Amino acid sequence: MLEAHEARDVAVVVNTGSRRGADALAATTEQLRAAGFPQVRAWAVEHGPDLPRVLDEAVASGPDLLVAGGGDGTVSCAAGRVAGTPVVLGVLPLGTANDFARTLGIPADVAGAVRELVDGRVVDLDLGRVDGRPYLNVASLGLSVGVTEKLSPRLKKRLGPLAYPVATLRAYRAHEPFTARLEFPEGDHEPVELTDLMQVAVGNGRHYGGGNAVSPTASLDDHRLDVYAVVRGRLRDHVSIARTLRSGDLVQHERVHHVTTRALRVVTDPPLPVNLDGEVAATTPATFTVDRNAVHVVVPRASDAARLDGHGPRGPA
Repeated sequence: MLEAHEARDVAVVVNTGSRRGADALAATTEQLRAAGFPQVRAWAVEHGPDLPRVLDEAVASGPDLLVAGGGDGTVSCAAGRVAGTPVVLGVLPLGTANDFARTLGIPADVAGAVRELVDGRVVDLDLGRVDGRPYLNVASLGLSVGVTEKLSPRLKKRLGPLAYPVATLRAYRAHEPFTARLEFPEGDHEPVELTDLMQVAVGNGRHYGGGNAVSPTASLDDHRLDVYAVVRGRLRDHVSIARTLRSGDLVQHERVHHVTTRALRVVTDPPLPVNLDGEVAATTPATFTVDRNAVHVVVPRASDAARLDGHGPRGPA
């Protein structure tokens, strides 16, 4: 596996519709060329539906390093394209939340992110999947889907990361509780049926929703999924849970059911939409799995996001 600075051929794919993407493509390619990479080619994605096709074209060109610029949905799509291949993924955080970059410790500014691409190290990270669809951070159903629907492009451009608490409050007011059956295909837990739910979240990574944490121990390379389900309670319960979202300590709350697992199937009646890293892209019943060490990713030298990096998972929940 190459180190980032050893790449001979770099493909840069930037979602120019992301919050800062329109200004980033030229600056990124110029900085990479100045750093001495022999070949740097650029692709602009002007319309979201074109992203998979453009990524396929870029990967087919045979790069050593694929730099994906955009929000978490863009980076997850890119990760799915290079998973299981020798191609190394570089991350250029240009979205609103940039939770994957936050987990890795990648700077939010373009110049800083590119410097880390040049000087960083390559680690192996897990990739989550929902019925085969890739995600890096968190897949969820319930309140989070309502938040995604309330996060209009206008709101994100106007408020930036502050759009998330505003959208959450709006979604909370309209939320309808639901019932879900959690099944564990590999038999590491007994099935459980939970009623009156606010949300079910299945984390492959650590951060989501603009800096919230799935749990205090969630990791991108532990080969496990962190699952939490929030049961509706009184207003004071929701307030106390909200106070612990940033740390992930919500998993210790009495209204929260939490496990770690290798695979999960979620069944609801009626079927409910599933949010994958900010994109509503699946529907229950859905099966959540994790591909171990699936993606080679450039991280800063000082990053502690890949503490295990190819070693065995932590013990069972």
